[in-house]
Amino acid sequence: MRVTGKTSQPVGHHELCSRMPVECNETTRDTTPMHLTVTRWNELIAVNDNVNTAIEPVTDLELYGREEYWNYPDEGKGDCEDFVLLKRRELMERGWPAGAVLITVVRQTNGEGHAVLTVRTDRGDLVLDNLEPKIKLWGETEYQFVKRQSDRNSGRWVSIDDDRPTLVGSIRR
Repeated sequence: MRVTGKTSQPVGHHELCSRMPVECNETTRDTTPMHLTVTRWNELIAVNDNVNTAIEPVTDLELYGREEYWNYPDEGKGDCEDFVLLKRRELMERGWPAGAVLITVVRQTNGEGHAVLTVRTDRGDLVLDNLEPKIKLWGETEYQFVKRQSDRNSGRWVSIDDDRPTLVGSIRR
């Protein structure tokens, strides 16, 4: 996954950072992707499966009465960003560095925005997604990748240069 420089932070992430500054102040100089061992792979599978099955998908409008609100799914419900936040936290609690588990904004083939967790490994950038039980390399997904957290600073965002052919011509920009 090639990034091209700084970009705007999603509104929901900005608001999350205002409420929970600790979520956005992790910095690192070491941006080496994680070495993907069998143990680490099994951790990814377990966290992805556990969160995907434990959380009931609902929109922010249904849950909070707002169009966009990033939060941990403490009530057992949430939308895609909430799934991502929980997966990120659980992996970091297992020793994954903040610079290897990155909130990522993508566009689905129907044009809708969506959030996934990108996990940077020496085997490639992997995607943990609440809409897909299988963990895939980012290039194997049907998403158009837009931006993600910086691997150096969790409060900053970078653009993604996704030059793969668009799978569906109806994607809105």
